[in-house]
Amino acid sequence: MTPKDESLFDLMKKLGADSASGLSSAEAEKRLTEHGENCLRERKKKTNLQRFAEQFKDVMILILLGAAAISFVVALTSHEPSEFFEPLLIVGIVIANAIMGVMQESKAEKALDALKSLSAPHARVIRSGKEQTIEAAKLVPGDIILVEAGDFVPADARLIESASLKSEESALTGESVPAEKDANAEVAADAALGDRKNRIYSGCSITYGRGRAVVTATGMDTEMGKIADALTQAQDESTPLQRKLG
Repeated sequence: MTPKDESLFDLMKKLGADSASGLSSAEAEKRLTEHGENCLRERKKKTNLQRFAEQFKDVMILILLGAAAISFVVALTSHEPSEFFEPLLIVGIVIANAIMGVMQESKAEKALDALKSLSAPHARVIRSGKEQTIEAAKLVPGDIILVEAGDFVPADARLIESASLKSEESALTGESVPAEKDANAEVAADAALGDRKNRIYSGCSITYGRGRAVVTATGMDTEMGKIADALTQAQDESTPLQRKLG
């Protein structure tokens, strides 16, 4: 028998959440200090010149440039035009490798910026028994959020109640049609992202209906955060030439 996902009762107990009154302001501040702001973090941006220069830090690239320099000296002393072909080829390959590395990092950075643009600037939340609108960056696990058609989901959350709720999750699942959501749906513990009907995810938009949910993950711990982290790590990957040299 397929094991079921954690029950809402157990999850609420673990998060110390109350569906009616939400967290107190003091508890929310405490958790914000513990978990950090609900936003996607990124490294300090580099200029294209800095990225280009960093491509030459690899030891094997420096050895190749050294070999090219020696070949140039040999070519100059031999006075044979054909001797210049090899050093010019080496330099051309090294420069092409550097350009490829810069492009690779730039694509990852642009993809991360695109993810950040999906973040909701504000969130409707229940705090100390009152509905209020706060900066989405101030959300913490255990917060009770309210969503309706037209909203961007501000954090990963488990639905407490829903009414004809649909969410556009193509950025995460690739599905072209909005996913139907149901707070009462029973989901397998190992269900794929697109099959988790009782959950909504940061950066996805609500296309229909409304719902109330408890925040389960914020910032880099969300599904969007995991993608952002993978994109950040991709900037450290070697180019094809560096892998072959290795």
